[in-house]
Amino acid sequence: MSFETDKRFNDLQHFPRGIRRSGEFTVAEADLLERHGHAMLSLYQGKTQPQDELETSFLEKVQQGDASGHSFAKVWLKYLKVIGPRRVHRLCTASGSGGDDGASFESVDESLE
Repeated sequence: MSFETDKRFNDLQHFPRGIRRSGEFTVAEADLLERHGHAMLSLYQGKTQPQDELETSFLEKVQQGDASGHSFAKVWLKYLKVIGPRRVHRLCTASGSGGDDGASFESVDESLE
């Protein structure tokens, strides 16, 4: 049988209230992660070798970043995306300059009067 493990997977560092309560995964995805997460993690980290074709294809799909047609790879890639570094979107420029047109706040205030 593929992805066998006797322990339930919990990542309390990233999901202190549990994977199910995180709001990031559907019920089916959370169930799959909790039941087979340890096996997927050990395969991903190279601690264990694939035991069958399903586990081999899981590793290939994860390495390619393509989860099409493979539910285990899809859930694992989503998990990696969720726990990965967050992107920061800034609403202002990093240099602090107001713009290239040379307009200042004083000229804008004068034009309003």
